Amino acid sequence: MPRCDEPPLDLSGYRIMWLFAMFDLPVATKAQRKRYAQFRKGLIQLGFNRVQFSVYARHCPTEDSMRVQAKHVRVMLPSEGEVRLLGVTDRQFAKMESFFGKKRVPTESPPEQLMLF
Repeated sequence: MPRCDEPPLDLSGYRIMWLFAMFDLPVATKAQRKRYAQFRKGLIQLGFNRVQFSVYARHCPTEDSMRVQAKHVRVMLPSEGEVRLLGVTDRQFAKMESFFGKKRVPTESPPEQLMLF
């Protein structure tokens, strides 16, 4: 609960963020497949959800929270492959168009409530 002297939490679409983790990791050897699986499981443990193959996203209530999550991802980066992190506002995320074949489907919704840890 915010203290009386703190401003109220602004939950506008410009303050709420989504952090995307996009990656291409080698899977030619058993060891590489293991590192791929560990990285993917680590993302899931951090609260990321799969958007597409090798594209995961996480809802973050603030930009500061997004930066903290990005640091957690950087700690677990595999030694090979390419990983990109991208932060977008909730307003930008809502403008995303999703299709399965030629049929448009709704974009994912943010979680129902804020999760406090």
